[in-house]
This record gives sequence, C-alpha cells and structure tokens, in this order.
Amino acid sequence: MLKRTILATAIATISLGASAAGFPPAPAAGQLGALLVNPYGNSPLTALLDIRSKKPTDIVVTVKGKGKKGVDITYPVGPQTVNTHDGIPVVGLYANYSNEVEVSYKLDGKKITETYKALTGSIINQYVDNRNITTLQEIQVKKVAKGFEDRLYLVNSHTYNQHGSDLHWSGLKAANASLFDGSPAMGSLPFENPPLTYIVDTQGEVRWWLNQTATYDAKSLDVEKRGYLMGFHDTGYGGYTFVQGQRYGTFNLLGQIQSMRLPRGYIDASHEHNIMPNGHTLVRAAKANYVNDQGDTVHTVRDHILEMDQHGNLVEVWNLAEILDPYRDALLEALDMGAVCLNVDIDHLGETAEMQIDAPYGDIAGIGAGRNWAHVNSIEYDPKGDSIIVSMRHQGVAKINRDKEVVWIQAPSEGWNKELSKKLLTPVDSKGNKIKCTEKGVCEDNFDFTYTQHTAWLNNSNGNLTVFDNGDGRGHEQPALGSMKYSRFVEYKIDEENMTIEQVWEYGKDRGFDWFSPITSNVEYMADRDTMFGFGGSIHLYNPGERTIGKINEIGHSDGKVKVEIDILSDKPNTPHYRASLVNLMSQFGR
Repeated sequence: MLKRTILATAIATISLGASAAGFPPAPAAGQLGALLVNPYGNSPLTALLDIRSKKPTDIVVTVKGKGKKGVDITYPVGPQTVNTHDGIPVVGLYANYSNEVEVSYKLDGKKITETYKALTGSIINQYVDNRNITTLQEIQVKKVAKGFEDRLYLVNSHTYNQHGSDLHWSGLKAANASLFDGSPAMGSLPFENPPLTYIVDTQGEVRWWLNQTATYDAKSLDVEKRGYLMGFHDTGYGGYTFVQGQRYGTFNLLGQIQSMRLPRGYIDASHEHNIMPNGHTLVRAAKANYVNDQGDTVHTVRDHILEMDQHGNLVEVWNLAEILDPYRDALLEALDMGAVCLNVDIDHLGETAEMQIDAPYGDIAGIGAGRNWAHVNSIEYDPKGDSIIVSMRHQGVAKINRDKEVVWIQAPSEGWNKELSKKLLTPVDSKGNKIKCTEKGVCEDNFDFTYTQHTAWLNNSNGNLTVFDNGDGRGHEQPALGSMKYSRFVEYKIDEENMTIEQVWEYGKDRGFDWFSPITSNVEYMADRDTMFGFGGSIHLYNPGERTIGKINEIGHSDGKVKVEIDILSDKPNTPHYRASLVNLMSQFGR
C-alpha cells in the first residue's frame, strides 16, 4: 500500500509583470521563451512555456515522474491551445519540487527536444481547525493493474468551514405573512463548503491543484465567492464545467475561470452543469419567490432544470413540481436522516421522518414545492427524443422530453399517481420475461432498482444507462442493521418502445457495508479501456469520528475485476467528498 499526504505550507504566487517594475523579463530557457509557473494565479502546479512569437508545431510535453516509480505525464498540445495561451501549457507538476519537464516540437522543420526545470511551492488548505486530522486529504493507493499506471483522476471534494455559513436566504413563510417568522432559511444557499480540487496520479501524488481562493471565500458576502463548487464535466474543448451557488461556468487546468450568474428569478445552482451537443448548458437550480399549490411563496429546493444558450439566455425550464408529483413520499419516509445529500447530521443517524404537508419550508427532506422533495443530482441530455434524463435522489430516475412529458420512470411502483404509474418501466430478464417485484421494489430475479442514486448517465458506447446506486432506503425501508446496506455500480438496458428495463451489469453488492456510500458519488463507462470508472464519495461517513473515504475505482466491464482502487481520506472526520473524474489531457490540450 502506498501512502501520501498532501503538503500544506504556502501557495506559489504568480509573477505580475517583472519588466513593468523595472526588471528585465525572464530569460529564455531554450529556443522558445521563459517557463512561467502558475501563469494565471490560480493553479500553482502548472506552468506556461512562452513561445516569443515563434511557431512551434507537433508539440508533446512530458512532466517527468518523481523518483524511480514516479509517473510520467505525457500529452500533445495542439495549435488552438498554443494560440489561446500564446504558449505551451505544462500540467502535472509536483508541489514543492524542482520538476523536470521535457518538451519536444518542430521549429522551422527541425525537430527539437528540450528539458526545463520548473520549481514549485507547496499548496495549502486555508480552512484548518481543531477537527483536522491531516492538513489536507490523504491518498492511499490500494491497487493499480498493469496498463493503468498512467491514469489521472480529478477529485471534486471539500472541507468543512470553521467560520460557519453567514449568508442565507430568508423570506416569508407564507404569502400572507407580515413578518419573518424564524423558520429555517428557504432555499439552499447555506449549502456550501470550501473546495478541495486536485488531480492525483496512480502513485498517490498530487499533480494539479486549484487554489481555494479562485472560487471561494468564506468571509465574503459576495455571492460570486460562495456556494459548493461541484458538477464537473469535461467540456471536450479544453475545460470543465462547474456550478457554485448563484453561478455556473467553466474552468481549465491552467486556472482560468469563466462564469455567469443564474438568470434572474433562479437560485441555488448545485450538483450538475452539463453541456448539450448544440453548446447550450443544462444546470440544476431552484426558483425564487415561487407560489406553490398551497398558496405559499417559497424558494424551491433542487427541482428546476434550466437550459441556457452560450450568452446566458434562458431557453427552456423544466419545473419538476409541475411535471412530476412533489407529494410522493414512498422513499422519503424511508431515508436515513443522518445524511441527506451533503447535509450531514450524525446525531440523527438511523432515524427516519414522517413527511408532513405543514412542515417548515427550506432545505429539508419533505414533500411539496419549497422543500427537498426531488433532489436532482444529475442531468443527462438524450438526443433520442430531444429529452433530458434526471436523477432525483428522493424519487428515482426519469426521462422527460421538451414538451414536459414524462417518457419513462425507473423506480419502484409505490406511491406514484395514476398518470405517472403508466410511465414506470417494467423489469425484465435477458430473454424479455417480466420479473416479479413488490411495490417497494423487492424483485425475485437478478434485478434491483436504484435508491437515492446519483449520476444517471448514458453509456456512449451502447446507449445503456449507468447509475451509481447509493442504496439508502433500499426496498423503501431501513434494514434491521445499518451494516446490511450496500451500494452498486449498475448498468441498465432500456427499451422505450416496450417500456421495459433490463439490468445487464452490476458491481459492489458483494463488497457490502465497507463499500457503502450513502450520499454523493458517480459512475460512468470508459470505452478506452473497457472499464466502469466510479467514485464512492462517502464511504464510512456513518462511522463517528472517522475520516470519510472517497474510493476511486476502475472495474473491468468484461471481467468484473478491480483495475484501480485509490482511497481519498477526508481531512476532517465525517466529511463527504462529491465526485471524481478521469482526466483526458488530449481533450484538454490536444486541439
């Protein structure tokens, strides 16, 4: 077992124009220009090789691994990337180290290979308090199969904020109320924590870091610097999507960040920002000052899907409270109240709650618009039928078209109204035979529904649906013993014409409670090496006083064997991680 702890002392700083201060510019390090560490000030384990108006082509960058077992990071750099930065991006440096970087390229038809030195400083977590066990998150490499040594993983995690959240939505509990009544804050703006955003290699070394101050400041009242940084997707053109509080946008690995505010009237973006084939963006948000069917003015919670064009114009809105049934409580009353998404309260571990129509409004598990009845945590665009697929932690998975019609629902049958019951998918076996299931979802054959699931995404190789089945409330009940819970990576084949669903692949059930991830997490198919890549972001969350494990896995799709397993241990006890992503440097820099 390899074990590494991220160093934390000081952040490398950007050089702000030395020549303007009376000093000459940095000298060329080779036939091109100077190597500038942290060129945009947000990403201290990166550099940019200036090209001084020259025109290198056929560029390949290799950051040499540290020591005998260190992992080399090699990637091509395309002409668009060079033009965009007026230089050659260098990503994959070690912290607090004199890195060796090899750059090969052609210049005036001649092939050139040069070696550079890039000295970096250390990286720091600015939110350390007496709860910390380590200054940053500890990385433990459990297994790396031959042929997977070059993998890189982007970790989307957070730490608890010792300052506490001091910026909240507030509002009237009812439309006719004359005073604020002290009920819980409406909406989910208190839903925030400082980010820990970095890339790890298969030796457990950190090879990229995004400064926390790039997106977040707990002491600021500026909503641009508040919220939960999350919802990363590779854009395919040199960056990653994100959402955070009242904004959505993209960042790249050199540390450049572009963002926009949510359209007026919408609030609380979190969990998901996905880009459609036409360049439009899908963001999960909520509606401010919404008059619900009880006549109360509320801020809704995690139940609106927004489609914006590239200029921020609002193109389409899916209001799930009108499309689905916000009063269905079949799963809600079976949930463990110790952790509902990233709202963790160990004091209520193992408890369930009865859903009441007159409960307070706010970011609480409950029924009706103005409470957390749906909890959408992923959005997938499906070009088949110009539709979206939404994972709703508290309801199931549903496909909805642009006309706001439900195409299908993947969930047990209990609690759905007459019209929506017609949209439920019927489980079948590999021969198309119907599998008998109870209304709570307990099935006789090799089939299981998902419960409190995350990331219902399409397998681009075959069109199947891949889901991280967290498994809380399985069978719409809490088990006799908490240790009986389990999570799964699962893949389904859906036949929309016959309205059937077949479970074609699963992993994790046999690993039991020690692999159980009650909240967060993600899974998706990776065609390049035929694996299911996934991240269980909250393993051991329910073990009081223990560090929470975020477990990176790649599982062979054909043989079901573990190819990669890396544990990310939280810096504070009982602190969940969110997601992880497989890094494709060709996608980031190859254009």
